[in-house]
Amino acid sequence: MVTTDIQTRESHLDLTQEILVRSSLASTFDALLEQMGPGNQGHTGQPLPMILEAWPGGRWFRDLGDSNGHFWGHVQAIKRPTLLEITGPLMLSFPVVSNVQYRLTAAGEDTLITLHHAAYGLIPDGYSDGFSQGWTQMLEGVKRRLRTA
Repeated sequence: MVTTDIQTRESHLDLTQEILVRSSLASTFDALLEQMGPGNQGHTGQPLPMILEAWPGGRWFRDLGDSNGHFWGHVQAIKRPTLLEITGPLMLSFPVVSNVQYRLTAAGEDTLITLHHAAYGLIPDGYSDGFSQGWTQMLEGVKRRLRTA
């Protein structure tokens, strides 16, 4: 006997954050790549190094060694020093697609970073509650990195 249970519950996420940093476009873009890659920290503040292949089609993933890890996405678009766009499941291990855009805009001698994360799919209730905090930590990490450079 085969038992079938079909449930459809679709969810979407549309999150935008901005931060102004005291740095040039080029330096900010380099700091963003470092923060998203080997300098990444998880939500606990502990190192969570990632690999970001910063070219169209490049992967963004966490390498745990011995062919283990977690694929987060592909670079969909990169236009140095103003745009980095990633598409893929990101931190979601569910049937979902995400698109994350980092747009950098000159604001005098400063740089405005605008992050937009859109996701659609089967996202469990309450799961996306921490996204805002996680992306804030990523943006604050870029800002900290620029202050210590």
